[in-house]
Amino acid sequence: MQQAMHHYLIFETSGGFCGIAWNDVGITRFQLPTSSAEATERLLLRRIPGAEAAKPTAAVAEAVAAVKRYFSGEPTDFSTVKVDLAGQDAFFRQVYDAARQIGWGHTTTYGALAKQLGVGPEAARDVGQAMAKNPVALIIPCHRVLAAGNKIGGFSAPGGSTSKQRMLELEGVSLARPKPVQQSLDF
Repeated sequence: MQQAMHHYLIFETSGGFCGIAWNDVGITRFQLPTSSAEATERLLLRRIPGAEAAKPTAAVAEAVAAVKRYFSGEPTDFSTVKVDLAGQDAFFRQVYDAARQIGWGHTTTYGALAKQLGVGPEAARDVGQAMAKNPVALIIPCHRVLAAGNKIGGFSAPGGSTSKQRMLELEGVSLARPKPVQQSLDF
């Protein structure tokens, strides 16, 4: 069976250089921002060797415009962007479908997502693995899925959990403990 041809585009956003890859079915890879076009291209091509740079289709151009709006701080919904998750584990695809419904400025946890899917809390680690292997981060908003206790958890994108926290802050989500309202008396 011949593998579908992949095309890709590297583009700049206010958050850095992103990369997007697609085939005839939909978007197959998304690379979160790095500081250079070269670094983004290298990371993207590591996952889709043989892909060719190309002019985006209308659907891909719309997704690129949405990514640019996202990194400019504009509420953006990627839930209708067509993706191709062929080759992904069936459970992972269920996790990705559920994660796509988490809207701008909202979060959930690995355990809550597992419960939503009708599997026990022990599957929270499997949900975490799905998020770590998400081929289209941002489009499937894995950054909105947190560890137990609403802790930041891991993030396999460039910059790790710091990038995850920045993306959440861009959406108005603060994971920092609130400052006390009452000041202590200094006597």
